[in-house]
Amino acid sequence: MHGFYNRALLVNLSDQSQGTMELSDDLLARTMGGRGLAAHLLLELNPAGVDPLGPENRLIFATGPLTGTSVWGSCRHGIYSKSPQTGFVAESYSGGTVAEPMAATGWDAVVVSGQAADPLWLEITPEGAAFHDAAGVWGQDTYASEDQIKAWVKDNRPEAGRAGVVVIGPAGENQVVLSVVENDYWRSAGRTGVGAVMGSKRLKAAAFWGKAKKSVADPEAAKAFAKEIAAVGKQDKGVAAYKSMGTPMMVDVMSHVGSFPSRYWHEGQVAHREQINAAALHERCEVTPNACLKCFIACGRMSTVLHGRHKGMKMEGPEYETLYAFGGLCEVDSIEEIIHLNDICDRLGLDTISAGNLCALAIEAKAQGKTGYDIEYGAVDKIALLLEDIAYKRGLGAVLAQGIKKASAELGMADQAIHVKGLEPAGYDPRVLKGMTLAYGTTPRGACHLRATFYKPELVGMVDSEEIPGKAAVYVEWEDRLSFFDTLVLCRFYRDLYQWDQLGRMVSAVTGLELSEQDMRDIGRLATDNLRRFNLREGLTPADDRLPRRFYSEPLPETGQSLGEGQMEQMIAEYYAARGWDEMGIPVDMA
Repeated sequence: MHGFYNRALLVNLSDQSQGTMELSDDLLARTMGGRGLAAHLLLELNPAGVDPLGPENRLIFATGPLTGTSVWGSCRHGIYSKSPQTGFVAESYSGGTVAEPMAATGWDAVVVSGQAADPLWLEITPEGAAFHDAAGVWGQDTYASEDQIKAWVKDNRPEAGRAGVVVIGPAGENQVVLSVVENDYWRSAGRTGVGAVMGSKRLKAAAFWGKAKKSVADPEAAKAFAKEIAAVGKQDKGVAAYKSMGTPMMVDVMSHVGSFPSRYWHEGQVAHREQINAAALHERCEVTPNACLKCFIACGRMSTVLHGRHKGMKMEGPEYETLYAFGGLCEVDSIEEIIHLNDICDRLGLDTISAGNLCALAIEAKAQGKTGYDIEYGAVDKIALLLEDIAYKRGLGAVLAQGIKKASAELGMADQAIHVKGLEPAGYDPRVLKGMTLAYGTTPRGACHLRATFYKPELVGMVDSEEIPGKAAVYVEWEDRLSFFDTLVLCRFYRDLYQWDQLGRMVSAVTGLELSEQDMRDIGRLATDNLRRFNLREGLTPADDRLPRRFYSEPLPETGQSLGEGQMEQMIAEYYAARGWDEMGIPVDMA
């Protein structure tokens, strides 16, 4: 079928063997790529109850049918596995430049199993996998690792052209469950601990290159569509906002509604907002917009610090979620210092959302006398040291490196810890934005803001945040479309530009499939159902779809808002029904 290669590469690190799995047109038409294909492969290839850090756990790299085409927002790849952070599905996405070289290898997915005897890195090409000794790069940070692998490809594979390289840092090597897989220095497949899965396999990096090209059903139609969307984007206010201010603009937006999580989820605002918001970033740093390949939005902020002890530090970021995690939860009151902490996380290979949450939990533990570790709110250098302790599993860091479920229990703070399924939420407080209750509660990978980006319709008034009846049905509408996005592996920031009509047109131009809105919904829903099936197989219960009790019992001081337990139960019940699941959240074919 157009848009696909109809094959997946199977790599076993234990004996350095490899094979090919044929992917039929029928399978790809039902699942597409990315999320849909990976969900199918995890159900088929992963043994039930597998140890996330064991050799039989599969690690899947996948692109979508649009990758490598002219469609805007298509240069993203997904990484999928069983999560060592949650025990359920691991699903994470990254932009930058890697997806196109990944697609040029001629594989729709690369499935890695086994465990190498010694550290290695993989070279993936249309011919398959080559196994390389990683002794010289093991132990290095992500920036140095990426540089070294790219230099090797350049020196030894002059025919390769641009290679896409993904790497782990020391945190991944040490199997810290909040570790990420990095690319292009600052782009991360950042959630659910896929870096720890790579580390458990002693896989330091993977380099992708090749000259394979997918067939496109109607190249002229695809180019015309891309030209049309580019013209629309020039007039779009949302595109203009992201290009001018990036995601840091959300600091002001969320603070305005009292939903900027602060002081480890005890408050919804910070007094130092103007020192860490988008205006502060652009005033205190030299900032230029930066885009992934095939993107005209350019939401990234290439930032260089102009003043102070970090003068000259350069990075892409920080993103809103990093600003919330360190500037809000940990109350760091300087944009330059947050950039410093962001740089530490990127070099070590730590997810900034989970890292900021864990540091804030540690600050609370110290204040309550549950640990003697020297740390406090706003103490940047102490927070920086704790990040290193987490990555290298030293002292309290070794406790936190297990993830928030185990760490909070060990600290005697399980009743205070904020997470769902072991994954900490993003910077949108559900006591204010009630729809985020569903997002955090029901998303397969844990407390996730990206499954339906449902903060958007509540913030702009498309949906009344306080109106509970019927909210789940609207949420499912958003979730279905964005689940379909992830089978194509499209960027979330194109959500307003790509409604069902536009999605149907791009799929038709690239694959030749003529899909109705219902057809696309069915593909998105199948991916969601399959990930639910995977989680149920791994022990998921309805209790895992609930939010922490603090959201019910502890109102926000600024607004007095809290989440009613009845509100949560009503939304969950309506969500299960809208999904066609039974009252226990089980798809009907499993009940």
